[in-house]
Amino acid sequence: MSRRPTPVAPPACCTMSSDPFFDYDLPRELIAQEPLRNRADARMMVVDRGRQKISHWHVRDLPEILRSGDSLVLNNTKVIPAQLYGRRKATGGQWHGLFLREAEDGHWRIVCKTRGRLAPGDAIELLDREGREAATLWLLDRLEGGQWLAHLEQEGPTEEVLAKVGRVPLPHYIRGGRMVDADVKNYQTVYAAQPGAVAAPTAGLHFTEDLLRQVKQRGVDFAQVTLHVGLGTFRPITVDRPEEHQMHSEWGELTDNAAESLNATRERGGRIVAVGTTAVRVLESAAATAPEAKPLSAWCGDTDLFIHPPYEFRAVDVLMTNFHFPRTTLLLLVQAFAGSELIREAYAEAVREEYRFYSYGDAMLVI
Repeated sequence: MSRRPTPVAPPACCTMSSDPFFDYDLPRELIAQEPLRNRADARMMVVDRGRQKISHWHVRDLPEILRSGDSLVLNNTKVIPAQLYGRRKATGGQWHGLFLREAEDGHWRIVCKTRGRLAPGDAIELLDREGREAATLWLLDRLEGGQWLAHLEQEGPTEEVLAKVGRVPLPHYIRGGRMVDADVKNYQTVYAAQPGAVAAPTAGLHFTEDLLRQVKQRGVDFAQVTLHVGLGTFRPITVDRPEEHQMHSEWGELTDNAAESLNATRERGGRIVAVGTTAVRVLESAAATAPEAKPLSAWCGDTDLFIHPPYEFRAVDVLMTNFHFPRTTLLLLVQAFAGSELIREAYAEAVREEYRFYSYGDAMLVI
């Protein structure tokens, strides 16, 4: 295992621009298509902000890196089988959709695409994983942002229907978004509990039950938050100035018990270790609304908090995350936490050292 501090300099294959949306050239073979057999065997780059150093570890080394008295914050959202396939009833043409959420009146909010133009009143025959017709979906109204309001002509809870007709909503860079049976387990954290996400909180995919036990034995506490990851999390930034980007909104929650536990962590000198940018958004959203006397208090609702440089973090001391696409809000959040230049250097190092990138890839720990 290499744990050496590394002098950092961009490799020739990696183009680093001077703007806040630095781009990098990534060989396609570095985009992970499958997770490792043992999730905790993934490599983990440790980025030390104080020393301005980079070192190389594995996720399984976390018990050695974390301190007794720290608190690990996990996002317990559960990925739903939101990817939909079907046929247009009128034409027989192929139809692809993504379930976003169920409205209060029971109607679905979805995004979808097909050849030709869709119109209110169109009917879609949803297909199960064997290609059989399993339910009928009626398009009711076209909404903003390319969304549709739809009515499902099928009895039973939405969760049961999706379990029958839905597929794992893999990002396009993993096998073109085509799931295999193993993705049902692989694209879900071992602690997932609250259904509602259409993308996985990928930093959490590295944990196993055994690793969590080892971390607990180290004297590290656990706190859970919920943020239902939405489609907008992958939306690229298309404006030149970050502050002009319209941030997507996602539903999240920090319970009173979790807030009190994390406040106690800080009081005893421990660190709050956020697993993933989604956990960061919950904690910082809660901190933004907490009274002055309390760093954190219970919070629940939609958040469109956009964290980009410069930003003063109130509730997070350590960040564990995966490697992200350029020109995304995720990468800007990491830059805000670690410093733009250090993250540029870290990504250059990751390309040079042939880390595995994105959802099924390797991890970064910023301390």
